Amino acid sequence: MKNYIINVPQLQSLQKRLGSLCAWAICWIMWIYLLIPLVTLTSWMLGEKKLINQMRWFGGYKSLLELMQLYAFTLLVMIVLWFSWISIKLIRKSSKRTKTQQVVTDTELCEFYQVNADELNQCRNATLTTVFFNDQGHIIRLEPHLDKRGK
Repeated sequence: MKNYIINVPQLQSLQKRLGSLCAWAICWIMWIYLLIPLVTLTSWMLGEKKLINQMRWFGGYKSLLELMQLYAFTLLVMIVLWFSWISIKLIRKSSKRTKTQQVVTDTELCEFYQVNADELNQCRNATLTTVFFNDQGHIIRLEPHLDKRGK
């Protein structure tokens, strides 16, 4: 069985699918927004004369400076938001480490995943374990692979 869960979108919830679609669209819009001035500048440097007329029409050099300030401010806001997001993630991660976690027994683990205790112990001792799923995403079989020494 070669179908991984990540490649089976029907197993993802609608909320996860919409969230990933929105994140994808926002990222592409941001890239396009940031790349349009570079394309314009490159074509102007290559001698596109229509762009010079457009610059004169929209205010010339002064409006270019105002746009550059707007772009710099936008980039600064994006950097601040990115660093604050990273900081929040680090704080959350460090606070999760300090919380005591509930210990799950082997019998509870076997009941939840519907796996035999013998299979679970074999998989723990194996160097590699293959997990097989059915179409609904439930575990149907575990296959432990032992190393060459038989451990």
